[in-house]
Amino acid sequence: MNTLLWGALPYVAFVLLVTGLIWRYRYDKFGWTTRSSQVYESKLLNIASPMFHYGILFVLVGHLMGLFIPESWTDKVGMTELAYHRLSLWGGTAAGALAVLGIFMLIYRRRTNAPVFRATTTNDKVMYVFLLAAIIMGMWAKLTNSGLDEGYNYRDSIAPWARSLFTLQPKVDAMVGVPLTFQIHAVIGMALFALLPFTRLVHMFSAPVQYLFRPYVVYRSRDPKQMGPRPPRRGWERTGS
Repeated sequence: MNTLLWGALPYVAFVLLVTGLIWRYRYDKFGWTTRSSQVYESKLLNIASPMFHYGILFVLVGHLMGLFIPESWTDKVGMTELAYHRLSLWGGTAAGALAVLGIFMLIYRRRTNAPVFRATTTNDKVMYVFLLAAIIMGMWAKLTNSGLDEGYNYRDSIAPWARSLFTLQPKVDAMVGVPLTFQIHAVIGMALFALLPFTRLVHMFSAPVQYLFRPYVVYRSRDPKQMGPRPPRRGWERTGS
């Protein structure tokens, strides 16, 4: 079971992620969008959407820092284990809470606004379930395995396993003995990555790179004097003017 969960499942999720992105880009390029519903309602969206996006951005930064920056690196810059633990505990909890609150507000908006609800697909509902489950389980794992001054050091177990996946030599044994809540969080996270290409979250892989190379946009004057039919001129005009 350990080999299946920590040795095979990560690569299955990665293959589904890559092949799903290729398929989506090739056969559903016009569907590669957030399918914005701002035209139906914008007041609540303008509050909930930034909350979710900023929260999930900080959550992702925290995961990248915790999983892919070795403890020896933070020691070299003078960050003690206590300082790192408190940053992870309070910063991660605040970011997760912000993202969860934003998601709940977005769900409330979809449930109470008829046009927005009609625009909600089954994939959207599945996405919300896995996204909420991943964030809430991550917060639950952190809070139930941490105190104010110390907690479970996942940088000695989960982080080495995550980094080993990129060398194609997964350290399956590193995940043995990891608290169950962290294991569940990891499994839900891998499932979420596999689902990304088939949901509106696919837009996170988009970047307006072409804007750097597009030609200049020509703007025409809206001066009322230059709009509408041109007033007649006195005298003769040149041909073609």
